[in-house]
Amino acid sequence: MLSVLLLAALAQVPLALTGGGAWPTVRFALALVAVTATWRVLVWRARRATAEGLVWRLFSWGCFLYGVGAVSTAAVAAVPGLQPYTDVPNAVCAALTFPLAYRALVRWSRRSAGVDPDDLLNGVSAVLVVAALVGVGVALRAGDGVDSGLLGSASWREQLLVLQDACVFILLGAALTAAFTARLHRDVRIWLVFAAYCLAGAGGVAALVDGGTRPTWALPLWAAGLVALAAAAVLEARFEPTQTSDPVKSTVGSFVVVAAGLAVATVVLLAGAPRGLALCALLGVLGSSVRLLVNLFELAQLAVSRREALTDDLTGIANRRALVRHLDEVLAHRAATTEGPTAGVQVLVFDLDHFKEVNDSLGHGAGDGLLQMLTQRIAPELPASAVFARLGGDEFVVVSDDGVPGDRVLAVLDGAQREPFPVGGVSVHADLSVGRATWEASPAASGPVVDATVLLRRADTAMYDAKRTGRAVGGSVVTYDPDRHGDTHGLLSTVAELRHGIAAGQLRVHFQPQLHSGDGTLSGVEALVRWQHPVRGLLAPGEFLDVAESHGLMDAVTQEVLRQSVAQQAAWRRRGLVVRMSVNLSAGTLLDASLPETVAALLARHDVPATSLVLEVTETALLREPERSLAVVEALGALGVQGSIDDFGTGYSSLTQLRQLPVSELKLDRSFTADLLSDPRAAAIVAHTVGLAHALQLRVVAEGVEDEETLAALTGLGCDETQGFLHARPLPAPEFEAWCAAREGAVPGPRSPVSAG
Repeated sequence: MLSVLLLAALAQVPLALTGGGAWPTVRFALALVAVTATWRVLVWRARRATAEGLVWRLFSWGCFLYGVGAVSTAAVAAVPGLQPYTDVPNAVCAALTFPLAYRALVRWSRRSAGVDPDDLLNGVSAVLVVAALVGVGVALRAGDGVDSGLLGSASWREQLLVLQDACVFILLGAALTAAFTARLHRDVRIWLVFAAYCLAGAGGVAALVDGGTRPTWALPLWAAGLVALAAAAVLEARFEPTQTSDPVKSTVGSFVVVAAGLAVATVVLLAGAPRGLALCALLGVLGSSVRLLVNLFELAQLAVSRREALTDDLTGIANRRALVRHLDEVLAHRAATTEGPTAGVQVLVFDLDHFKEVNDSLGHGAGDGLLQMLTQRIAPELPASAVFARLGGDEFVVVSDDGVPGDRVLAVLDGAQREPFPVGGVSVHADLSVGRATWEASPAASGPVVDATVLLRRADTAMYDAKRTGRAVGGSVVTYDPDRHGDTHGLLSTVAELRHGIAAGQLRVHFQPQLHSGDGTLSGVEALVRWQHPVRGLLAPGEFLDVAESHGLMDAVTQEVLRQSVAQQAAWRRRGLVVRMSVNLSAGTLLDASLPETVAALLARHDVPATSLVLEVTETALLREPERSLAVVEALGALGVQGSIDDFGTGYSSLTQLRQLPVSELKLDRSFTADLLSDPRAAAIVAHTVGLAHALQLRVVAEGVEDEETLAALTGLGCDETQGFLHARPLPAPEFEAWCAAREGAVPGPRSPVSAG
């Protein structure tokens, strides 16, 4: 690429040296080579650039037109009969080049675009005004009157030069604007482009001053301008623009052009200059006026968009974005007020108890109506200085300051929930759970300055405490207490410790036996994870799995349990204990397309048959992304690994999953097992589920069996296998081996899918 640039530079040296008219043919050839080389450099940059691709494409097309004008000028000059019209092609091409170069400069300085993103209408209007202004100077210099044409006695060549110089002047202004308003002044490329237009326009200015005759030294300047433009294209970008498409700034520019155009028109009329100049200036005023109207419309639309961006669509009150902005401003103001006492800031977060039941039973439309009616009750009663916002779902917040008593806001909330709401033809009572967090400017009162996010999180934590303890507005409000609510469960430290514990091998796998209902023999085991915490001791799954799920650690936990389970199964098989192993898969692991390959490698490494491994998935996990999860389950089934739907009956698409998934087992949720003896409906569901599973050649495993009566009932209903505390609690591997030894270690071989699998 540097060689192309060097060629462009070398080609323009003799071009500059042959500025006379002696070698017109040589001048034509050298001009063609110089422009082509520079154009190729710009095209190369346009293809390589990403964010600036459009900018350099516009520059390349502008250079092409500019070159066409220069080469055409050289060609016309070589024909004796056409020499008086030498500047015509150059002026036409310059007029066509202006919008391309102007668009390139404006786009270079802007990250985003809006209506008329390149401000082209205003740029053309500015050219007309500047052309009129320059024409006034030319006309006054010649002493022309009002009836002597557009520029008085100035030749048409001078008039073309005025137009070209006006275009160059506006391009220089656009380059300077890009350099300073978009902070591109540290980028040397913008100054090379600025220099290119200065050099290109210098000859035109000199010709205008000299009465329309282009000086011989204008050609070297034109050549140097091409070199500068090519150099700008070769250099790499070092700084990003910071300016965005702003209708406010564009409006200011339109005002400037309108004011300047009116001033030029006034000068023309008062000074007796040609009236054509006044017409030119007024055309510029008209163009900028149109652009100004567009700007005003865009500003109105922007105001509407900003208002909508800060308003909740459903209720019409403030949304989270507006609330956080307001709360941050209030907190900053309170913190900056150091003289005299300052009022505190109180945040009340509340939601509707059992709102999900309204949506589920009456539909989401009814739920939306309930939220709207609640808002209409609360908003008019709040103090004028309080800000009422909806955070999302059924969660709302009220921010009160300026000395508004918190009890006054609570009284409004209490009154709003007293009367039922007519929703979906029924009366619905909406109980509110409220959490409160406060902050005062006094360091002794509330400690260091907090931001809106922290204060909202504190109030939200207190609100969930109120929901757990059942204390709603009618009773009392839970206020955030750092000692009680400040990282109550040591969440952040638990996450860090769990991450370390997984890597350090602190996870332990316990095994709970699964027995045949008919003869009570061992058919399989389920692997259940525990965490051997170095300080807190052995932790049950409920104490850390939620943390693992919410912080992206569940996949690592699942992989570790799977690895330990298959390794333990292999060790048992070597000692003659052949047992089917069931392992739970998390929702995230089920979406891992590489899981079948991982399982296959694990089974091969430990020499464990795939048919002895059962991978349990929940209906909820299957429903997260059905297509991906189904593909993974099918790939596992192709290996011979058995599949099991865990907690069957608690999802929403059980029959659909049964029809589509290659599974061999259903696990009845413990909620059905617990109510089997006391709830006839639960017994009916279990009976029909067992019959359906057997019809589909699936075995049924019932969880949560804790007494002989439940075991007998399940056996009577045809359940194949049972699992629960009646048989054994989850045991470490050595204790499980001892349990098997106490039962004489009898482990039957595989049975048919219906009876045992």
